[in-house]
Amino acid sequence: MHKIPVTIITGFLGAGKTTLIRHLLQNNQGRRIAVLVNEFGEVGIDGEILKSCQVCDEEETETNIIELANGCLCCTVQEEFLPTMQELLKRQDTIDSILIETSGLALPKPLVQAFRWPEIRTKATVDGVITVVDSEALANGQLVGDLEALEKQRQADETLEHETPIEELFEDQLACADLVLLTKGDRIDEESQQRVHQWLKQELTPGVQMVSCQQGKISADILLGFNAAVEDHLDSRPSHHDQEEEHEHDDDINAVHLVLDPVGDSASLVNQLKAIAQQFEIYRIKGFVAVANKPMRMVVQGVGNRFETFFDRPWKTDEPRQTQLVFIGRSLNQQQIAASLESETMALNG
Repeated sequence: MHKIPVTIITGFLGAGKTTLIRHLLQNNQGRRIAVLVNEFGEVGIDGEILKSCQVCDEEETETNIIELANGCLCCTVQEEFLPTMQELLKRQDTIDSILIETSGLALPKPLVQAFRWPEIRTKATVDGVITVVDSEALANGQLVGDLEALEKQRQADETLEHETPIEELFEDQLACADLVLLTKGDRIDEESQQRVHQWLKQELTPGVQMVSCQQGKISADILLGFNAAVEDHLDSRPSHHDQEEEHEHDDDINAVHLVLDPVGDSASLVNQLKAIAQQFEIYRIKGFVAVANKPMRMVVQGVGNRFETFFDRPWKTDEPRQTQLVFIGRSLNQQQIAASLESETMALNG
């Protein structure tokens, strides 16, 4: 029986995974693609952004699968992966390929291992793993620390045991990759691009290629069709967690969800969010913002001090005009985040 090829899109927070998938949906070249968004957080922020990619209709089924106007599908996983995947596989005859966007905090290898489950392996195979890497962040020494210092440290001691979980996660994403997609290279100079390229080349398995990509614009022919059957060859993709039954250091990574009234000044809100990101160990901030006297809904996404905002669609008449934000980080407390946001608001207004 023909197996549906599945491409896993992994990468760090804010690297550009959703932008990449949106572009693939809009330029599917006749392919019937199903997109599965592996959510992290109480609000389906990334899923909502995908739904507003201008190829969707408004009909949503009870299985949380969205029919797209171009023959594609979009769905989100907010509870268990297996039931959602099984629902997709029921539509096997109407799907050419499946894309899975992992959470920015997800280890890719356990997801690949799920394709060994009897309920899945007879109908689907992992065609390839694409790791999206933020070139600008690496060039600025973010996420994995200073590149040059890290390289010297590893040369001095190849058996480091005290790497942070974020570094381990990044290394696992690279180790599992069939292709590395370098985003935001247009924001750094040529020398920095070469430095990032050389560092990554030393970290990657020999033969894994790197391709530059701006604003998610890359041909589907490059991303699809690896025929790697990744689930059958996991031994060649080492992970920090191969010998661990439990990952206790991941247990305190959580998401905090806040619902707020409309804001009067979106720029002030972004400044407040930047300040909060420095107060707590926050890895990602994302959400929808209701701006007073604006008919459009604003999307906000932030990593560290880098935030982007854009208006994605008009507010619907039957939906509340509220600001909804998700903060993803370590040991976050909803009351503390809310109090800090209120404090920042008072300071700016004072």
